[in-house]
Amino acid sequence: MIFLTGAPASGKTTLGRRLATALGVSFVDLDAEIVRSTGRTIPDVFASDGEAAFRDLETQTLARLGDVGVIALGGGTLLRAENRRLCEARGTIFCLDTPSDAELARRLGAAAGTRPLGDRAKERAAHYASFPSRVSAWFDLDDSLVLCGKGLARTFLAARSVVADATVSSIWSERLGLAPIATIPSGETHKTIGTVSALWGAFARAGLGRKDVVAALGGGVTGDLTGFAAATWMRGIDWINVPTTLLAMVDASTGGKTGCDLPEGKNLAGAFHAPRLVVIDSDFLSTLPPDRLRDGQAEMIKHTIISVGTGPEGYSGNVPTSREIAQNLAVKVEIVRADPFERLGRRILLNCGHTVGHAVEKATNYAVSHGAAVAIGCVEEAWIAARRGLSPSEWPETLAARFAAAGLPTALPEGLSLASLVPLMQGDKKRAGSVVTFALPCGWGDVRAVPIDLAKEAL
Repeated sequence: MIFLTGAPASGKTTLGRRLATALGVSFVDLDAEIVRSTGRTIPDVFASDGEAAFRDLETQTLARLGDVGVIALGGGTLLRAENRRLCEARGTIFCLDTPSDAELARRLGAAAGTRPLGDRAKERAAHYASFPSRVSAWFDLDDSLVLCGKGLARTFLAARSVVADATVSSIWSERLGLAPIATIPSGETHKTIGTVSALWGAFARAGLGRKDVVAALGGGVTGDLTGFAAATWMRGIDWINVPTTLLAMVDASTGGKTGCDLPEGKNLAGAFHAPRLVVIDSDFLSTLPPDRLRDGQAEMIKHTIISVGTGPEGYSGNVPTSREIAQNLAVKVEIVRADPFERLGRRILLNCGHTVGHAVEKATNYAVSHGAAVAIGCVEEAWIAARRGLSPSEWPETLAARFAAAGLPTALPEGLSLASLVPLMQGDKKRAGSVVTFALPCGWGDVRAVPIDLAKEAL
């Protein structure tokens, strides 16, 4: 069972309903259950009987509830030690972080008269901070529910059929109490149809049927492969994505793209198959090597390029918090919501730096990591924009300095040039004949879709 707590108006009921739907389990709102069973409103109970009587009703209602998948608690339910012990014994408590003062005031104002104790967030701050498993933010993205927080993964992986990255499994399986049904060797070179076939075999041995759910635990490669295997197993089964790298958290975890690489190019075989649930748990960043952290920061900087108003500050050096991850991921979520299947053109903005970046990865046989390739690609594509008069002449150097500040490369590897990468870029998924549409970074908050005929035009 999952119990949701947090300040009044933090969104427990709204998230609870959506989470129960994503997991295919039942949902109970404790306050609503008290109203149903007593035939009285919460303000009436407070006014007539007082807060102590209402707390008694909470305890009695909790005790008689049977197995429920998700329960949204009142903001003060767990102040009573007896209630907290009961919930901890029966499941896991997730505390929703309190929204900003302005947002909290807006929500309370919109629900005036329904919350007899009003805003107690500051008064109870120490109480809410005592819960280790936290939800910092969440997004409803078409068929996917995306949770960002800390200490979340164990609950959603328990009793699941898990496919894990081999390196991640060696570090985290024992901590999380997991026995994966399959492990995937680390690295892009294993993102092949052969690995997908091996996953199908693992699904068969595990007896997975149409109503079963598989979970992916690892970086973007693990998520892409597991999602593709799920999309094609018995014509599609549900899956849960638990990304363990910063890169996957802010990029590959959402959007529904799954697939594998072919000898002819990156991600050429695949399908749109959105996970039912994405669980972004910042605890995994505690074991992430610095170079893998920088990979994620490259995508975070890319999102600051796309997003109007974020400016050049972005992220560098520090391990981001779950709230910072959520704020950055919101850029991608907004674009995917507007263009979920890449049919309207807006989603191509997320390809900023990727046309050159994917070619760099392929040309180096993936010796250059994806994040490093994106950094290089963004800078090289900024130079393309400047040469075409689409940006100020100093823009490429400004952008290069931003990536360099995060410890990322900004120049093509020795022996490579844009001209040498053209044959690989002509294999881009977003081509039409010899015309490839680039998402050129032209300034902060200014990314433009620009078709370029690589057979006729010099970069």
